[in-house]
Amino acid sequence: MKFKFVYALFFLAILAYNCTSDEGDAEDSAPTTVVDPSDDEDDDITDENFADINFSNWKLTLPVDADNNGSPDEYQPSALVDGLYRTNAAIQPFMYDDVDDQAIEFYTLPGVSTTNSSYSRTELRELINPSTSRENWSLQEGGILEGRLKVVDISEDQETSRTYHRTIVMQIHGIISIEDMETHGFSSNNGPPLIKITWIDGDLWCYKKSLIDENTSGDALLETSSATWTDEKINMGYVGFEPFDFKIIASEARLEVQLNTNTPVVYEDVSLEKWPYENYFKAGNYLSSTADNAFSKVKYYELNVTH
Repeated sequence: MKFKFVYALFFLAILAYNCTSDEGDAEDSAPTTVVDPSDDEDDDITDENFADINFSNWKLTLPVDADNNGSPDEYQPSALVDGLYRTNAAIQPFMYDDVDDQAIEFYTLPGVSTTNSSYSRTELRELINPSTSRENWSLQEGGILEGRLKVVDISEDQETSRTYHRTIVMQIHGIISIEDMETHGFSSNNGPPLIKITWIDGDLWCYKKSLIDENTSGDALLETSSATWTDEKINMGYVGFEPFDFKIIASEARLEVQLNTNTPVVYEDVSLEKWPYENYFKAGNYLSSTADNAFSKVKYYELNVTH
């Protein structure tokens, strides 16, 4: 298979990144090749060489702030669809194709984080309406997230007893609805993550939010602190650095999570009956470390959402 390496694009991407962050190792911050989908010499490359991901309802968050606005850079669906991400020099160091493995790789390292987090990410955020993040879905409306993915590489953890750092590869994240924002005059619509699928030393853990006090009710449910909501966790099984399938099914007062063909884990409880937030799916590579040497690489082969 013949490829034309776009050296100028790759060099500009690395230069742009080095000017915006002094965290991490530049040698780890980008793929070794970038494929130009418009190149006539890439005739052997077809749609079958790329991951099965439709970006029409996903926006991308990166661990850098190239535009110096104080927030991680984001790219809307219109900048990702139809292979446009492949020709964007700012995206390429962090999200790029592996055409030999029919996958797309998400690379991240400590850099710029969002307001409510200390950690950086190269991660997709669902937009059920591609033009706004204000429209989301309730558990009553439900949704299904399915992916085939693997952790490719991740830095060693020198700070704790774990062998490697951790990374979150899928989420259902809560968000305060427009109606509740207007009713209560909240300054932030941030809600807690309902589900976090986290890779820890090769095991895949599911963290699910539950009420500390199941008698909590009314406006008190919108309190996002750990005094109100806490994580239940369960080990879904060992995946190591091999590909695996994962599915999350959300519906009214019910969640189902499944690794490969294993028996699904089903949650049906008071906390889900009372869950006051709207939701959106997330997928990618959300590294849970700020260590100087930290990095992680996650590949997605397939990613699909239905509502």
